[in-house]
Amino acid sequence: MTFDKNTLKGKTAVLAVTGSIAAYKIVNLARMLKKLGANVQVLMTKNATEFITPLTFEQLTGNKCLIDTFDRNFQYSVEHVALAKQADVVLVAPASANVIGKIANGIADDMLTTTVMACPCKKIISPAMNHNMYHNPIVQDNLEKLARFGYEIIPPETGMLANGDSGDGRMPDEKLLLEYILKEIACKKDLAGKKVLVTAGATREAIDPVRFITNHSTGKMGFSLAHAAMLRGAEVTLVAAHTEAEAPLLVNVVRVTSAQDMFEAVKERAEESDVIIKAAAVADYTPVTAADHKIKKAEGGLSIELTRTRDILKYLGEHKRGGQVLCGFAMETEDLLQNAKKKLESKNCDLICANSLRKAGAGFGGDTNCVTVLTKDGERELPLLSKEETAHEILNEICKKLG
Repeated sequence: MTFDKNTLKGKTAVLAVTGSIAAYKIVNLARMLKKLGANVQVLMTKNATEFITPLTFEQLTGNKCLIDTFDRNFQYSVEHVALAKQADVVLVAPASANVIGKIANGIADDMLTTTVMACPCKKIISPAMNHNMYHNPIVQDNLEKLARFGYEIIPPETGMLANGDSGDGRMPDEKLLLEYILKEIACKKDLAGKKVLVTAGATREAIDPVRFITNHSTGKMGFSLAHAAMLRGAEVTLVAAHTEAEAPLLVNVVRVTSAQDMFEAVKERAEESDVIIKAAAVADYTPVTAADHKIKKAEGGLSIELTRTRDILKYLGEHKRGGQVLCGFAMETEDLLQNAKKKLESKNCDLICANSLRKAGAGFGGDTNCVTVLTKDGERELPLLSKEETAHEILNEICKKLG
């Protein structure tokens, strides 16, 4: 997903780094946060300085890296209290078993634990340790205790650990850590408590085991919508057919292949959804029968009998419950607004997002889009924007419908 340099402008992210080899990942995380405009403050335990030098973080963030509670080489203030007032989010990563135990049991004996205790903002813990240590019942009890107190725990990954063993306990990639921070502070939470269902990508209709009917959709617009809704506090389910983009993190992804697969997946989840956004490019036709073997070349042409697929958007419009918002997409090559208005009415949608394949920047596969949002009350033409920006503008319109 694309963000600009002002995404986190005015926000302060506190990175609390403990003694683990995984500390090297936080260097890149600090760089990424700074690139997005955040004020990045780094706290380190003395053990952490054995893996990464404080100077590295200071060069990247432009701020003094705090280690010693009694260090006098800074402008006078009660430093842990001053920093706690600034913080919009705290991420303890890598979080060692030692520091997890201290925080869970109210022990504040250094700058890091003291500051974390003093911060009223959201606090996120990313454990990183040996597999057996992670599964020690004392560590698990401490993590459960932190979760009860409102700390968010990032599950560790499974893979090769520092000692050569395989198991869970490995801290995730810094991209995922960044997403947890963005989820907390990047956007207003106007979709908090809402369930949003998004479809994305191109369905594939089998002709035989080798060939299929499809289209040029890459899934980027649907992915951007799912990601933006997640950042705005929604619980997001993404039903994705074939895509060529990287799926957004922190959303529930359901993979499907054909139009019928997508219909069944959407139907199963529609009733519980507050918002449904149909951004997928679903095949209108599918072969009546698919050969169970590769069809060989023969003299002359090949005829394939096609039949209509289920109209998912129409079904959703016919079964839309009270208070639910339904948003569809219309990509056209001619008569854009006329066709989009017909779709808005015939499919019983609340919104239709119309874009022309012939307009520069609005075709398949690009990182930009140019959309006109139509409702029963009128239409709003958006300028050429990134797909992430377009997604937020569409969600703004959806929020108006939600009231």
